[in-house]
Amino acid sequence: MKILAIVHKDSGGALPKAALEAVAAAQSLGGELSVRILSGDAPVHSIDVPALAGAIKSSGAEIVIAPGTSRIMRSMPAAAMRAGAEIDTHITGLSSGPGGVTAQRWAYRQRILCTLARDARPWVLVVDGGAFAPAAPDSFQAEPLPAPAAAARTECLGVQTAAADAQTIRPDAKLLFVAGAGWTKKQADGAVHSAEAAATIKEFLAASGASLGSSKSLVEMGDESKADFGFMSHMNQVGQTGATPRHPKGLSTCCHGEEPHVVGWRFIGERRAVNLDANCGWAQGKADVLYVADAFKVMSHLNRILKG
Repeated sequence: MKILAIVHKDSGGALPKAALEAVAAAQSLGGELSVRILSGDAPVHSIDVPALAGAIKSSGAEIVIAPGTSRIMRSMPAAAMRAGAEIDTHITGLSSGPGGVTAQRWAYRQRILCTLARDARPWVLVVDGGAFAPAAPDSFQAEPLPAPAAAARTECLGVQTAAADAQTIRPDAKLLFVAGAGWTKKQADGAVHSAEAAATIKEFLAASGASLGSSKSLVEMGDESKADFGFMSHMNQVGQTGATPRHPKGLSTCCHGEEPHVVGWRFIGERRAVNLDANCGWAQGKADVLYVADAFKVMSHLNRILKG
């Protein structure tokens, strides 16, 4: 069985963790593996699509594995269609046996684990980040995947990225920090301290390098606090109607820990929460450790520790 893994480098010229995870997923299937690195620093759709489609066709591979990065997710579906291949995305598990290759993915807001199999070949599988342990960089040989000559009409003049402190979603972070609506409620003195809350959260994110998550109620809060929490959007939402991130550790603050939100924590390794309510959802076996304390005081103290 021929297997093709297609990855790409990050802006620093190195293979990101997601690429090494995709290679590891391909290696787990056995068979004859070839790895191709998509050329170019920038994701240009009109260049990536014909390059990917050409690689799928020319390789003769039965299974094609790629990482679920934004670049691949934009271009691979169109490339698979051009190559006459079938495609499935958000793959979290792969296995190969006498019955052929099977893939797994979650459905119904990560409540149902589905096992998929297809007879059609080639079969393109885009794997989710964090679902596989990264492959060692020296465990495979990779060849460049140049852009087709016909696609050279498109020229990338540069890439402009957001400032490091403006990027709050960090898939490779070791810690997920989740903020709940309690940050915008009246505190012990009877006043709302949204500006202080936002400053405390941003200070912690900058010092710890954590990825920022949010409850649904916080991202849908009223206009009175939106100015202070402009760095947070629905993209940060974790839960049944949000994301299901994968981080080794998670810290929840000012969030009750109800089931629609906690379902998004399914793949978080160690869970800790800070809440003034000793009977909140986190106390019902949903957190490894619950600190019954004031999140303002706890996070301010943590920030002082991180500053040294």
